[in-house]
Amino acid sequence: MAIRVLKNKQFARWARSERLTDKKLCAAVHEIESGLVDARLGGFLIKKRVGKDQTGKSGGLRTIIAHRQGDRLVFLFGFAKSDRENIGAEEKSALHKLGDTYMAKTNSQITKLVKDGVLLEVPCDGKD
Repeated sequence: MAIRVLKNKQFARWARSERLTDKKLCAAVHEIESGLVDARLGGFLIKKRVGKDQTGKSGGLRTIIAHRQGDRLVFLFGFAKSDRENIGAEEKSALHKLGDTYMAKTNSQITKLVKDGVLLEVPCDGKD
């Protein structure tokens, strides 16, 4: 079974404003599934750097993701390295709770969240 890749509405708005394409997100997913993670934040949360436009990853964008290897990945939050250094403790706690909620859902519950527009499916077909 292929991994299911999703993003929440807040993340989707932010990604659009940063011109972060689904193709770049899928490339990050491929790296994550290969074990290339920038930071493990505990529980299901990880942090992954993503390059912006034609620039490299080091000065680019940061994404916070809920991830279960081989099953499901949900992009929860993003920020530009130039805007802030990292997330705070309260943000991290809230993202842990949100990630745990999404990881506890069944596939049919996730499908309903997609149908209702709460989550958006990222079309990663494995060719990225």
